[in-house]
Amino acid sequence: MTRRSSIPVEATPLGDCGSLGDGALTSDQAIEAARLLGALGDPVRLRMLSMIAVSGEVCSCDLELPLGKSQPTISHHTSVLAEVGLITGEKRGRWMWWRVVPGRLDEVTRLLSLPSP
Repeated sequence: MTRRSSIPVEATPLGDCGSLGDGALTSDQAIEAARLLGALGDPVRLRMLSMIAVSGEVCSCDLELPLGKSQPTISHHTSVLAEVGLITGEKRGRWMWWRVVPGRLDEVTRLLSLPSP
């Protein structure tokens, strides 16, 4: 029997901040945007997110070899991505399986979009 448990998404929504071109962010929105963009600012996490996005779902065990990182390092990076709500995980047996949270990526896209001139 496979044991399943989900990792909760602990991210704060950016709310109705629109985009950087729409107006100044509130202090809370700026803090959350910085956390989110900071998580994406690491090359290993960015590669990891792209691998998960392309595959739809990836086991932590399948990230070690292509990223050239140990399991504890993989765990650290997936935790950072999960804390800001970019990925969500489900434990199956002894491994975590990760998926991208589509709505959260939409928030990143919206945040970074600028109005057309």
